[in-house]
Amino acid sequence: MLRVMTWNIRTGGRDRGGLDRLDQVVQVVDEQAPDVLALQELRGFDRDGLMAGVAGRVGMVPHLARSCFGQPVAVLVRRPYRVVDARPVRRPFHHAAARVVVATSAGPLTVLGTHLYPYSGGRRRMEVDWLIAAMRRNQGPLSLITGDLNSLDPTVDHTDRLAGMPTLYRRRHLRRSGDTVDTRAVARLLAAGLVDLWPSGNADAPEAAGYTVPTGLGGAEFAGMRLDYLLGSTAVAQRVRDCRVIRDGVAATASDHYPLLATLDLSAG
Repeated sequence: MLRVMTWNIRTGGRDRGGLDRLDQVVQVVDEQAPDVLALQELRGFDRDGLMAGVAGRVGMVPHLARSCFGQPVAVLVRRPYRVVDARPVRRPFHHAAARVVVATSAGPLTVLGTHLYPYSGGRRRMEVDWLIAAMRRNQGPLSLITGDLNSLDPTVDHTDRLAGMPTLYRRRHLRRSGDTVDTRAVARLLAAGLVDLWPSGNADAPEAAGYTVPTGLGGAEFAGMRLDYLLGSTAVAQRVRDCRVIRDGVAATASDHYPLLATLDLSAG
């Protein structure tokens, strides 16, 4: 079984003038032992050997994508899974996107790890179009888009939830008109043929069970919501055996996002 996890670790696991949370981040990764790990908000990981140091602590091989304007992202892979191709997606994402192809028993699995623009639904939609174009250059039917998409689920009514948020943060999730919830980023990914792995594996679970923010660390910019996603091609979705949000132990305070973990019926190729 292949375990894939996505996690926004908030400003590189370290707060300016505050708590260093990297030990907690490493502890959660060690406990969950994902084979493929997509990380976002890797502030400082592109210098001073920080990426290599953290990857060494968790026993994984990192593939970092540097950021144009924001913070790097990375996809890490654990042996015996073998990477056959790894590169950044060469588009001006606010943060970044990494494309990693992993050899599996069912053929190459293309993983795109990203962190979409937080402040504008229109910009998120543009970044999603770049992801879809990158996905369509895949080497086979197994595709997975992972990360903090900063976008709401188009299949759920978010009106009441957003009404309780401060105006500054509510605006991030509204169309320019200000009266329509903006779910276009995830909607475009679903329209491109991807399957949202959380609801596909949790049909009877309450909506709140899928919330990935906020954690016990807080976050004034969040209501209870799902911003972190694993979206797979049909061939990937058919192999999902479990998909869950990790809330136990230090996962509640290691970041302002919870990790999202899926188990797929795949082995190393």
